[in-house]
Amino acid sequence: MNDASTGQTPTATPGTETRTYESAVSRVEEIIRRLDSGEAGLRETLELVREGRALVEYCAGELDAVSQGLEELRLEDLVARLDPSAPAAPGRR
Repeated sequence: MNDASTGQTPTATPGTETRTYESAVSRVEEIIRRLDSGEAGLRETLELVREGRALVEYCAGELDAVSQGLEELRLEDLVARLDPSAPAAPGRR
């Protein structure tokens, strides 16, 4: 099921809430604030760094997927310009 406002498909991992790019970025910001505060103990710091790393990897994957989608749209537009008989890309006339 896609998020109507972003077009993203939220994902869930066992034991976590539904994750979107935006919620992952927000959580990374929270982690950074906690680490910057200097209040996290050694074990908590390790766990926060692990969680942050996983979230950054997730965000990078989402950005790569969006980038790939944009590249495909650009290729469709290029084909349409080069071959007038090719169907126009969605939203183009």
